[in-house]
Amino acid sequence: MKPDPIFSPDGLKHGIVLASASPRRSQLLAGVGIVFTVVPSEAPEDMLPQETPQQHVTRLSLLKAREVADRDEVAGRWFIGSDTVVVRDTTILGKPADAGDAAAMLRSLSGRSHSVISGYAVIDRVSGQEVAAAVTTVVRFRELTEREIQGYIATGEPFGKAGAYAIQGIGAFMIPAIEGSYTNVVGLPLCEVVETLERLGAVRLFEAELPRSAHLESPS
Repeated sequence: MKPDPIFSPDGLKHGIVLASASPRRSQLLAGVGIVFTVVPSEAPEDMLPQETPQQHVTRLSLLKAREVADRDEVAGRWFIGSDTVVVRDTTILGKPADAGDAAAMLRSLSGRSHSVISGYAVIDRVSGQEVAAAVTTVVRFRELTEREIQGYIATGEPFGKAGAYAIQGIGAFMIPAIEGSYTNVVGLPLCEVVETLERLGAVRLFEAELPRSAHLESPS
C-alpha cells in the first residue's frame, strides 16, 4: 500500500475543508495524501472595476474560504479557497457559453502564449490567520487547424473550463510547453497550498518513521 506522504495531525483528520466543488482541485489534494472534506462555497464571483486578474482571483479565493468558514454547521479548522482565470493579453477568458464561444476562444489562443492565474487562500478558523496569494503560469498553444478546434469542441471537454480547454485532459495535445506550475493550470497551485497548510499547522510532511529499507548507508 502506498503511504500518505502528507497527513493531518493526530485527532484532526477531518480538520481541512476545501471550499470548492471542483473535482480537479479535490484530485490534486487527494493525490498528495491530504485528508479533507469538501464544502462548496456559495460566494458571488463578480469582478470589481479596476481589479487586476491577480487581485480578482486572490479576493475570490478569500471570499470562498471565508463564506464556508463562517458557517457554524460546518466542522473544520482550516479552509481552502481557490479561483482560476485564463488571461489573453489583458482579456479574461471565462467558461464558454456555447460551441461558438468555445471556438472563438480557442482560435484566439492558437499559436501563442497566454497566462493562467490561480488564487488560493487558507484560513485557520481557530487562530484567525489568513494567507492568500496568486500564482501565474504561462501556457503556450501550438497552431490549431479548424478541424482540430471543431473536433476538440465535439468531445465536450471545453465546456465548463475557463479558456475552453483542460490541460489535464484531451486538451494536452494543444500545449507544447508551459512556464511555471502545472497544477496551477489544472486549478490549484499545489506547492504553495501545501506549504501554507504546513506553515499553519494543518499538515505535517514526512514525519512518520521511515521503514528500515529507506535508511540508506552513505557510501564509504
